[in-house]
Amino acid sequence: MIEDKLLVLRCKRGSSDALRRIYQKYKDDLLVVAAAILNDTSAAEDVLHDVFTGFVRAVDDFRLTGSLKGYLATCVANRARNVNRLRKTASLDAVQAETPSDLDPPDEALICNEQSQLLNAAMAELPDEQREIIMLHLRSKMKFREIADSLGISTNTAKSRYRYGIEKLRRTITERYKK
Repeated sequence: MIEDKLLVLRCKRGSSDALRRIYQKYKDDLLVVAAAILNDTSAAEDVLHDVFTGFVRAVDDFRLTGSLKGYLATCVANRARNVNRLRKTASLDAVQAETPSDLDPPDEALICNEQSQLLNAAMAELPDEQREIIMLHLRSKMKFREIADSLGISTNTAKSRYRYGIEKLRRTITERYKK
């Protein structure tokens, strides 16, 4: 928290190193959130870059009152939802699977890729509201109160959407795994 405030202050003073540090510190988690909402790694990267571009443009007026990671995750989720809305109105549907690391042995990579595809497919079937809350809570480590505040819903609604989403994931994966 203190480091983030110092980094934001340094960004306001024009430090590209501070911006680079913020980007490096949070990019992986933010990319996962965007990818989970969009089901498209390339579009998720675009969203991430759009958010950081907007952050740079508005950094002079920006005032950190809470968690920088939470703020950025909310920005990424909002931007990703907007992209999804545009896709739905334009009837675009692109899903891209992640590729395993080149360092994995072939058998492990195959198993990992299969499990990843199963999880990605199950996540894609979740309603947007549930998928977003699951990713914000598990990947971005946001508390339900923070998620609720950022989405403008009650904490109980955030918890319910999380619980229903997790239950649906379990059912979907169990059903598919049996096949």
